[in-house]
Amino acid sequence: MRKYGVVDTTFSRIDMGSIAIKVIRAEDPDAEIIRYTVPGIKDMPVAAKRLLDEGCDGVITLGWVGKSMLDKYSYLATSIGLIITQVLTSKHIIDVTVHEDEVNEEEKLKDLAIDRVTKHAKNLVRLVRDGRNALTPYAGKGLRQGYENAGPID
Repeated sequence: MRKYGVVDTTFSRIDMGSIAIKVIRAEDPDAEIIRYTVPGIKDMPVAAKRLLDEGCDGVITLGWVGKSMLDKYSYLATSIGLIITQVLTSKHIIDVTVHEDEVNEEEKLKDLAIDRVTKHAKNLVRLVRDGRNALTPYAGKGLRQGYENAGPID
């Protein structure tokens, strides 16, 4: 049985964890899903590592980054930690991050977050369930998460 980890934070302004769980359940109904909620993004690397150590086949991390430079530096540190964890475990951690200053309107920010979480949760399932070539048919298509697809350059 496949096992997915979902790491989210209390700092997020919407419940991205529940969205990811709903998508993973729809895409892989027989899988086990373990959720781990932490205070903020800097706590995500250890949470992801713990879930992978507990047998998860892949993890999705769901972070919300504030507008200040300090927030952006915290995200950079988090990203490096997540990359190191992937290398050390040889397992995928799909890092989904929403930056508060991506759009000015809260409703658009919410829509962006939902779209990004949904698409990346599907990507995680494809990689874990279907293997390393699951996303190959989509290569070069200019797909985006959170925004309209850019499309390929012909």
